[in-house]
Amino acid sequence: MKTGPDIVTFGCRLNAFESEVMREKAAGLDDSIIFNTCAVTKEAERQARQAIRRARRDNPCAQIIVTGCAAQIDADAFAAMPEVDRVIGNAEKLTEAAYGTDAPVLVGDITAVRETAGHLIEGFEGRARAFVQVQQGCDHRCTFCIIPLGRGASRSVPVGDIVTQTRTLVENGYAEIVLTGVDITSYGTDLPGQPTLGQMARRLLAHVPELPRLRISSIDCIEIDPDLMRLIESEPRLMPHLHLSLQAGDDMILKRMKRRHSRADAIAICDRLRRARPDIALGADLIAGFPTETDGMFQRSLDLVEECGLVWLHVFPYSARPGTPAARMPQVPGPVRRDRAARLRQAGMRAATRFLDSRIGTDATVLVEAGGIGRTEHYAPIHADGALPDGQIATLRVTGRDGDALTGRQAA
Repeated sequence: MKTGPDIVTFGCRLNAFESEVMREKAAGLDDSIIFNTCAVTKEAERQARQAIRRARRDNPCAQIIVTGCAAQIDADAFAAMPEVDRVIGNAEKLTEAAYGTDAPVLVGDITAVRETAGHLIEGFEGRARAFVQVQQGCDHRCTFCIIPLGRGASRSVPVGDIVTQTRTLVENGYAEIVLTGVDITSYGTDLPGQPTLGQMARRLLAHVPELPRLRISSIDCIEIDPDLMRLIESEPRLMPHLHLSLQAGDDMILKRMKRRHSRADAIAICDRLRRARPDIALGADLIAGFPTETDGMFQRSLDLVEECGLVWLHVFPYSARPGTPAARMPQVPGPVRRDRAARLRQAGMRAATRFLDSRIGTDATVLVEAGGIGRTEHYAPIHADGALPDGQIATLRVTGRDGDALTGRQAA
């Protein structure tokens, strides 16, 4: 009986989606381990290499295949690892043909790819929520980011394919869908009629009325379109939680990052979102120690946590990526980067604690995940009191906080 490959996934939700596509495309590869890598930081690459070496020690006879962004960007380096048998590119990894050849390196020019297939998958191994890819690649060139070299140009999945995929997942028991991509607010610019992300989400909800919960992954704050804002304000099935790609709170640093928003823009957008959906929980990506960042510039990023009312933070100490403009700028010393990242994380923990405490005594709709742990509509983790089936949406009364998670019991 064929069991297919083991797949080890690093990085973003898009990688998680693509790992499930690979699980189907490579179904006949028994005794194989596929590493779906991330390249967003040097640490992500280090973790992947470490995992590859450990896998070879533990599985001396397995075929080890490496793919993902890190492999796409630096195929030769991974091919040179004695533990690695094959390296496959980001476009190739989603095709059956890639797993039917013994070519040691199969990595094409990702910048030449102009379409994104609407891959149909049945479910997600070990997950209660499902991810649906709506977009690939990025046309922006932030000075710190190497991901466009790993993902190529922005390209969108047609609305009909997204509807079909979502309907299949809902029929298979998934109660929450997360729309994912590299730069999903650029959705539709390459499609006939140029539908926006908000228009696509509106059509999706209309065509799949049986979908209980829709969630949107990380978005560029400056590109929130009017239709998406109206959905945030009026659609209860769209969860009151957004994660914003803010990156910094100082205008000079934002300019040197080549971001397209200012500090004032970020604050205004967060205020607007909160007016549209007063209970919305906002998260953000923030980079600490970007080249040329002074103490004063960092303080403005730290202050942004309070000024934007951020709840969930993803904090990254700046990681120089070879080939990016930021890597050639004057660098902030490593210990300073790490200290600033720690201070941002502490601010994020304080903000998250305040938010969690504010939910005590309220009712929450919770998607139950493994072991009775779930996520509220605001993406807050919660421990359910009592056994509830995985994948079920339950209404819980929030009874308290246990560290960085809520506790709750079934509401009467």
